[in-house]
Amino acid sequence: MTDEHSNHGAEVEEHDLGLVHDLGTLGRRGLLGLFGGLGAVAVVGCAADDDGATTSPDSTSSRAAGPGAPGGAPPDGMGGDSSVEVADGEIPEETAGPFPGDGSNGPNVLSESGIVRSDLTRSFGSASGVAEGVPVTVRMRVYDLTGDDIALLPGAALYLWHCDRDGNYSMYSEGVTEENYLRGVQAADDDGWVEFTTIFPACYQGRWPHMHFEVYPSLEEATSAENKLRTSQLAIPEDTCREVYGVVEGYGSSVQTLAGVTLDSDGIFSDGHSLQMAKVTGSVDEGYTLTLNVPI
Repeated sequence: MTDEHSNHGAEVEEHDLGLVHDLGTLGRRGLLGLFGGLGAVAVVGCAADDDGATTSPDSTSSRAAGPGAPGGAPPDGMGGDSSVEVADGEIPEETAGPFPGDGSNGPNVLSESGIVRSDLTRSFGSASGVAEGVPVTVRMRVYDLTGDDIALLPGAALYLWHCDRDGNYSMYSEGVTEENYLRGVQAADDDGWVEFTTIFPACYQGRWPHMHFEVYPSLEEATSAENKLRTSQLAIPEDTCREVYGVVEGYGSSVQTLAGVTLDSDGIFSDGHSLQMAKVTGSVDEGYTLTLNVPI
């Protein structure tokens, strides 16, 4: 599959101490050492405390036995059951596209101090650009399907990137090659969650509205594409896209491009998108939350 693109024409944090400083500041998590109190858990959707506190699972279950119920209540406004998505298998492997910024095709932002962050709206380091658009919180929960049971994967690192409201990718597209906004890495907390603050992306020619992500074993290993465990993409529901593009200034070009593409014609999602379709809460006025399980 290919990921082709035709539309590529406040305060900034200090990042001068290097990636080692970033890792030390944000904490280091062992990939498997934190499983000890979690047990082998199966899944029931978006179940985690907002403050990231560890919660003990109420039950365990094998994949064959169906969904169990990890402890912890769903965050406010994020109810719903995503257990089927995890029980049905791994999230699909997809292309990283031509603008990954992970060293596999051009520059490698993963090697730069400042990439470990939750707010993706601003460029970091020597860049100062800000991506304008409808506020979006992206919450993703990482699971390990390699054993007999479905388990959370605390400590795994997730790199998220996507285009801006004009359909441009920082570091690559004309006019934003010196920017690095809408890219960042977070480590999964003890409940497997990562969270990013970003903006709603555009719909550009030939592609359904989406976000890219890669999963790495840990922050220490999230330094280049050769260390990744999985590459995939998150799809955004059509009704939400139409709501944003139809009324929000700055997204006008996306109305026509969305009309020219469907999930069935999209080069990535045409072979199936049920495991990659985000659940959405919120509104244009309040901002949106996109939630996705990431079983690997």
